[in-house]
Amino acid sequence: MIEAQDLTKRYGSKTAVDAVSFTVEPGTVTGFLGPNGAGKSTTMRMIVGLDRPTAGSVSVNGKRYANHHSPLNEVGVLLDAKAVHSGRTARSHLRTMAATHGIPAKRVDEVIDMTGLSGVARKRVGGFSLGMGQRLGIASAMLGDPKTLILDEPVNGLDPEGVQWVRQLVKYLAGEGRTIFLSSHLMSEMALTADRLLVIGRGRIITSGPVQDVIDSVSRTTVRVRSPQASELAELLRSSGGATITPGGDGVLDVHDVTAEQVGETAAARGIVLHELTPQRGSLEEAYMTLTQDEVEFRSEPTGDQEANR
Repeated sequence: MIEAQDLTKRYGSKTAVDAVSFTVEPGTVTGFLGPNGAGKSTTMRMIVGLDRPTAGSVSVNGKRYANHHSPLNEVGVLLDAKAVHSGRTARSHLRTMAATHGIPAKRVDEVIDMTGLSGVARKRVGGFSLGMGQRLGIASAMLGDPKTLILDEPVNGLDPEGVQWVRQLVKYLAGEGRTIFLSSHLMSEMALTADRLLVIGRGRIITSGPVQDVIDSVSRTTVRVRSPQASELAELLRSSGGATITPGGDGVLDVHDVTAEQVGETAAARGIVLHELTPQRGSLEEAYMTLTQDEVEFRSEPTGDQEANR
């Protein structure tokens, strides 16, 4: 479990993390989302003692990270996959970590097999692709068989098979009762992987909760309807249910602010034929853009050509 209470970090006059409080529960995959510069990496660094909080506190499995006798057995961390001596082989890097933390050598072979590094374990890290570097970073994080796993952009550079592997791995580990805290810019992947979300912007928590609850909190209720009597149905829904209708042509209506059940019952009561009745749910990407639209520190502006084509 990770528990933060009024966690704050300032660099001179800039506040990177502003009195955030949150709990990351065991047995779940918690996604950490936010724009660049929002405070995600700083928060993760404070959790594992790489940055000292200006104020507030954060604990992992009941203690500050620095107070754990065997921190690698408590917390596995991937913050920068490139933070490995490029002249070492993957195996020598992992063996050195294991030796300095009292971890049996056989565990090195286990994590090498687990992360698909067997074929390159004796190659120098400097020649690794980005994806292989990520796998080595995950192997390092898993070396101590930790209760808590903190992964910053773990699927960065991975191919589709690797992305799926990370998804299955973290879900499996959460199913064992471990605490999984990860960040990613891939909203579609986060929607498939995370159970809960923590969204940060300009150093403050914007929202948190189960993935679907976060999406629903900022998405309108929409039902896609197709009927040969679309005009009649639209008028009924406007007058009886207060619905907002967006016609789509060919008998298609996008009905807002009423449920699919209400649409179906209204149509049935008047004998209106329905060829389609489909609830439409917003995506995590849409919800994320809505939640963070005022929290983006670095915003791109249209180029001259883009302006001319608008």
